[in-house]
Amino acid sequence: MIEIHPTAYVSPLADIEESVKGSKIVVGPNSYIDAFVKIKAAGGTGDIVIGSNSFINSGCVLYIGNGIVIGNNVSIAANCVLAPTNHEFENRNMLHQMQGFRPSRGGIRIEDDVWIGATSVLLDGATLEVGCVVGACSLVRGSTDPYGIYAGNPLVKRGERIEK
Repeated sequence: MIEIHPTAYVSPLADIEESVKGSKIVVGPNSYIDAFVKIKAAGGTGDIVIGSNSFINSGCVLYIGNGIVIGNNVSIAANCVLAPTNHEFENRNMLHQMQGFRPSRGGIRIEDDVWIGATSVLLDGATLEVGCVVGACSLVRGSTDPYGIYAGNPLVKRGERIEK
């Protein structure tokens, strides 16, 4: 089921797949899904819920997997991948494609006022706390601190947003 708030904008060039497993895709008020964003119903039965006033830029790919929750006022720059799932591959006597998926690490949770730089990758279990910033080309696998500034692979805290 796909629910797009009447004030949200989804480019006609975005590609949002309907889930055959019953997952919901919700786009909140005043949010913006740019051209060439792909939301793919693959890898699990989670939901994708996007809050209000959030922006997902061109070229991003979001897999349903174990679910993605995006808060309010979130900016996701171009060509990011959000993959809240991971294939099993341990048994070398079986094709990895036949082994299914690893257990959930909780999906991906992005709190309010988060900015994610271009070409970053978020994996299952990633939690971006309120107000954090993730620099371009970063890999996020765990949790951040509120208002922390992070970058890299491995992800390293570089500073904090300050109060003025």
